[in-house]
Amino acid sequence: MARIDELGPALASVQFQAQEAEEGLLGTIEKNINSFFDPVATGLGDFVFAEVTVFGTAFPWIVGWLVVAGLVFTLYFGFIQVRGLKLALQALRGRHSKPDDPGEITHFQALTSAVSGTVGLGNIAGVGVAVTIGGAGATFWMVLCGLLGMASKFVECTLGVRYRDYHPDGSVSGGPMQYLRKGVAEKLPGTLGAVTGKTLAGLAAVMVLLFGLGGGNMFQANQTVSQIRNSTGGDDGPLAGDGSALIMGILLAVVVGAVIVGGIKSIGRVTSRLVPSMAIVYVAACLIVILFNITSVPAAFGAIFSGAFSGEGVVGGVIGALIVGFTRAAFSNEAGLGSAPIAHSAVKTKYPATEGLVALFEPFIDTVVICTMTALTIVIADTGFWNEAKAAYVADGTSVDGVTVTSTAFETVLPWFPHVLTVAVALFAVSTMITWAYYGQKAWCHLFGRSRVSERVYQLMFCAFIVIGAVLSFGSVLAFTDAVLFLLALINIIGLYLLAPFVKKELARFRQSLHSRDDAREPAAAEEAV
Repeated sequence: MARIDELGPALASVQFQAQEAEEGLLGTIEKNINSFFDPVATGLGDFVFAEVTVFGTAFPWIVGWLVVAGLVFTLYFGFIQVRGLKLALQALRGRHSKPDDPGEITHFQALTSAVSGTVGLGNIAGVGVAVTIGGAGATFWMVLCGLLGMASKFVECTLGVRYRDYHPDGSVSGGPMQYLRKGVAEKLPGTLGAVTGKTLAGLAAVMVLLFGLGGGNMFQANQTVSQIRNSTGGDDGPLAGDGSALIMGILLAVVVGAVIVGGIKSIGRVTSRLVPSMAIVYVAACLIVILFNITSVPAAFGAIFSGAFSGEGVVGGVIGALIVGFTRAAFSNEAGLGSAPIAHSAVKTKYPATEGLVALFEPFIDTVVICTMTALTIVIADTGFWNEAKAAYVADGTSVDGVTVTSTAFETVLPWFPHVLTVAVALFAVSTMITWAYYGQKAWCHLFGRSRVSERVYQLMFCAFIVIGAVLSFGSVLAFTDAVLFLLALINIIGLYLLAPFVKKELARFRQSLHSRDDAREPAAAEEAV
């Protein structure tokens, strides 16, 4: 995923239908709503994405907040990203689970459901912006930040399972709404803890719900319709009219609605097939470009490592490359935001730490694999457009069109890639909408009560917003919901710091269970398991 206003010129196409609707009833509605949200979005965005300066280079403080959390948890849990990898693979394969364990979906389905909510346009356009502004060296720092984010995911997803609610029908609800409410009350006994926990949980629910309807819904529908229009001729194509946007929006709503009505089990079945397929196709396209330029691979890796520590030709030098890489990764994998634990909490397991370990793979797939493959493709292709864009940005800060940077890199080998890009954007958007529909539903039920009627009302509303997003962009509304989501990170990470000792206990409990089981069979196997 990506910050909505981070993509810059890439959003020019996303605003396409809104520009067409400037005259008439739809245009008037959009202008009025945007004018109402403008001051709110601007004020909140100015706070959440306010920049601080380090060694002469400015960056959003929220990025530092997310990265520092990843570093703290990495050290606190003894580099769990490395030490827990073997156990994580075993848990992902279901080795430490039983069919009758509490929960709704497998570890693999929980992982793919969460990944589908993070992988999106940011992995394509956002990375193009990053390696243009920060140079090839930004790739190194992007990978490092992704690795640090794995520790944050481990903490929040373990907490998601530990504090989840169990319902009479066998379903579960977890995420920041639960672990902030229950966990803070457990950490701070008495009225203070109970009131603080409920307040933080309520705020988290509001933030998740707002972004679910905005950035996780309307923006995804809008970018899909715009990409399809542009790939079929734009203004002169058969899908240029507002009526076509409405039809495409309805089709998207039907597809998404058909999946989300079945709950997390249905979502897990779809994403467990869709996400691996998307990743394989996209990574395969990257590998094709890399293989066709195989002789340039050593030089490209040299540029990545030298650029990471020299920052040549980059505004801000080394610090500039570092900050851009960290920013791209933090905005992409959402580690520490509190959204992913909602999906991970539905897993079938008796031991919360197993899903925390599986969640390690989420930033790895999103950032270390997909974002890095995009960056490598751009660096290795070394197109004239990319070099001109870098020079223009260094010279006068000219805005970067991330979509074109990435697309031109693929076109050096795959001239038909724009059509693949259209399919990729559509699939990424649909998968994001499916996952965020579930996130938003859990937030909705936390705020308004859980019942079949309440869930259906929310699902109908979510699908209606898909249609609205396909026709109108509501730029200020989307910017507002974008800021709201990252504001959640401020609350969520405070909770993670408070509750980290409980995560350590859960990890120890899981490891002890391995010793107990293995001691009954093979004493030597217990040592190997940990």
